[in-house]
Amino acid sequence: MASKDELACVYAALILADDQVAITADKISTILKSASVSVEPYWPGLFAKALDGVNVKELITNIGSSAGAAPAGGAAPEAADAPAAGDKKEAKKEESESEDEDMGFGLFD
Repeated sequence: MASKDELACVYAALILADDQVAITADKISTILKSASVSVEPYWPGLFAKALDGVNVKELITNIGSSAGAAPAGGAAPEAADAPAAGDKKEAKKEESESEDEDMGFGLFD
């Protein structure tokens, strides 16, 4: 879980991005100071370097859009003789069980 220092710097960076102001260590520190939040001195610089040249608004708006996207090449169509979905689950389960046996040891041996 993120620490208080990290969260404070994230929020300060978001404020700067929302106001379309360049994100720098000095500006993050200024916001934190005006909010009476004290953080370890390395955090503002770390966030400023990490976000240097990054469009934060674009990053936020696109964060979930690629989660369900197909790979660049697209998925290969399934063959006509491929097993049904239920058969795939059973085959995968059997495969994983056999992989456990192949390791040469078991939990209760």
